[in-house]
Amino acid sequence: MSIPSLVDILVVGSGNAGFSAAISAAQTSPSSRIILIDKCPESWAGGNSYFTAGAMRTAHTGLSNILPLVNNVDNKLAKIIDLPPYKMTDFEKDIQRICAGRSDPQLSKILIEDSRETIQWLKDIGVRFQLSFNRQAFLVDGRYKFWGGLALKTQDGGKGLIEDHKKAAQKHGVGVYYQTAAKELHTDPQTGAITGITVVLNGKSKLIQTKAVILAAGGFESNSRMRAQYLGRGWDLAYVRGTPFNTGDCLEMAVRDVSAKQVGNWSGCHATCWDANADPNTGNREISNEFTKSGYPLGVMINTQGNRFVDEGIDYRNYTYAIFGRAILQQPDGIAFQVWDSQMIPWLRSEEYRDGVVKKIHGDTIEELAEKCASEGLKGKEQFVKTLKEYNQAVYEHRKENPRAKWDPAIKDELSTQSSSTGLSLAKSNWATSIDQGPFMAVKVTGGITFTFGGLGVNPETAAVVSSTTNAEVPGLYSVGEMLGGLFYGNYPGGSGLTSGAVFGRRAGRAAAASITRLQARL
Repeated sequence: MSIPSLVDILVVGSGNAGFSAAISAAQTSPSSRIILIDKCPESWAGGNSYFTAGAMRTAHTGLSNILPLVNNVDNKLAKIIDLPPYKMTDFEKDIQRICAGRSDPQLSKILIEDSRETIQWLKDIGVRFQLSFNRQAFLVDGRYKFWGGLALKTQDGGKGLIEDHKKAAQKHGVGVYYQTAAKELHTDPQTGAITGITVVLNGKSKLIQTKAVILAAGGFESNSRMRAQYLGRGWDLAYVRGTPFNTGDCLEMAVRDVSAKQVGNWSGCHATCWDANADPNTGNREISNEFTKSGYPLGVMINTQGNRFVDEGIDYRNYTYAIFGRAILQQPDGIAFQVWDSQMIPWLRSEEYRDGVVKKIHGDTIEELAEKCASEGLKGKEQFVKTLKEYNQAVYEHRKENPRAKWDPAIKDELSTQSSSTGLSLAKSNWATSIDQGPFMAVKVTGGITFTFGGLGVNPETAAVVSSTTNAEVPGLYSVGEMLGGLFYGNYPGGSGLTSGAVFGRRAGRAAAASITRLQARL
């Protein structure tokens, strides 16, 4: 099937944001000719969305508001689920807290207010949702307790999400073309409106005339040069968690061709704890998100010098995992060891720590574990042992002062290392249990970069790109997903990235289709 030379709307990028935009445009204007392109081969469809766990954060009023969305809860199971409401005010507080008050208030307001409606829209077009028992709930005292304001995931994670999007795009008549790279934007010299885009396929350039372009091609996380340039020294060595095709081409194209405004946290990114034995240059389509190693709240993380370097219990995992990858990369050698004893090993999620995927380091004693970690890069064996013994002593002292305290992974249980008699210089604020019951286990981790935060300035209502020259919209150009700048700073609330892609992708698709309808009405 040859790619057409004349279309109404062209979407660049086959991730969640791109498909959301294309499907939304097709729903808004069924008669318009809409295509979606991606420079990757079809076997790599989905961008970084494919590599996610499929978590989507949404405001809701409680379990009864969520159950109609999911397909994995029957009446019997529903009776033992504790899922508190996550109000818009809760979402707002989280995004402002996690992003240090820097998130664009208009963008975050739209993300929050549109979240539940957009999740319903995704379900209506065929995206399958489930309650995320494996990642966001713990079975405590016979009840599933959800925590951290996050409950939903797509069936089969990112793989299932992209599968469902592809089916919906086909159903709505969206033409999808792979191995087709966006190269240059063309505009009307008088109005500045988008008139076309040059693409490259099979090594040859081709001009496609179009009235609107929606950019959803991801950030620059797979470009080692841009990582070092914008994120800083050493970031060229970060492991790539997802697709190797997100190299920032479309960001640079938009800045070059239409002077798109650059906004947001260009030195910031989502970087998580990642298996140090994974391929450093690309994610694995089969193993996918299983290389994530987010079991650190159940234990401790120790660098190659033998020292802890983060408060593993400072907040729920889904508020810290996107920054702890950066913390690991800032350590000597850019690696660390996650450590647990036999009390916590059974609580580790199988999809992240199952045999055959992760290389586990075992020891019957802390000293033996240190010796074995030394063969994997640990340089401070004696300090490693000292750190764990000092940590354990701090836990014991806290327990003496708080004999009724109970460990509960589903709440901030305040089991810590701090007491009136003893306190570590770096606390573990919650879920601090002693690491003293063998056998012990460690896993070697590094930082895996997921997506970058810097992007293009847009009109929050429509995701229309704003020009840095005129400070006005570039007619017919939109930016969504990772390419939309100003929403996340330094960190982000887990699950809000996919929600953002769908919320603003849907808005951009509607706006692009509506603008074409208005244009046709004037002709």
